[in-house]
Amino acid sequence: MPPEAAAASAETASFGFRDVPIGEKQGLVDEVFHRVAARYDVMNDAMSGGLHRLWKDAMVSRLAPPRTTRKPLRVLDVAGGTGDIAFRIVERADGNAKVTVCDINASMLGVGRERAEKRGLAGKVDFIEGNAEELPFERSSFDAYTIAFGIRNVPRIDKALAEAYRVLKPGGRLLCLEFSAVDVPVLDRIYETYSFKVIPVLGKLIAGDDEPYRYLVESIAKFPPQERFAGMIRAAGFERVDFTNLTGGIAAIHSGWKI
Repeated sequence: MPPEAAAASAETASFGFRDVPIGEKQGLVDEVFHRVAARYDVMNDAMSGGLHRLWKDAMVSRLAPPRTTRKPLRVLDVAGGTGDIAFRIVERADGNAKVTVCDINASMLGVGRERAEKRGLAGKVDFIEGNAEELPFERSSFDAYTIAFGIRNVPRIDKALAEAYRVLKPGGRLLCLEFSAVDVPVLDRIYETYSFKVIPVLGKLIAGDDEPYRYLVESIAKFPPQERFAGMIRAAGFERVDFTNLTGGIAAIHSGWKI
């Protein structure tokens, strides 16, 4: 076996609290989201007490899509299969935005397409199956790149960030909403107990399956804290990188610009 192939086969990634061969992680993550797709948004409400809606609104407010421009804002929303972010952007822009949702999971995309048709947004939002590490789009194609609660599920986060940089136009913006490290004393312990003791039980009661939610909780615990993730964004080439904590750091919005 060539040395580079041996090195690749030895590379690992975290799948929750387990380390797995990096080539296996995506398949394991896909299986998680196939299992939860139909109840994904209901469970988001239950897990966050509805706060995920406010956090998503906050990210779209940071994007501030213009309501009147000569050309619609072109946005790529990655790992947003159910359309939650895409619909918010189009509605905030009064239709003056075109959003492409790119997700590796066909089940999540199916849910999103159905929701788009029901909302009458099929012409404003399109859904494409694709990998965040190898986006099926040309260089400098989009004005903005958004990803909400998806980056931590990517096996090679550095590759996903490099791809975000590649497909953005000069002057384009990355916005990433992700669970993060709680920075408020006492709240951190309450949140940890809730995450590991309550969320899997909710998953069992609402979705009939607790295993995917155990993975989701573990994946949050393994995700880099705010400053370290901001450093990864800078390493991908982005400038003016910053982050804003939400609800004591339970989630954070990261921002970077391609300049």
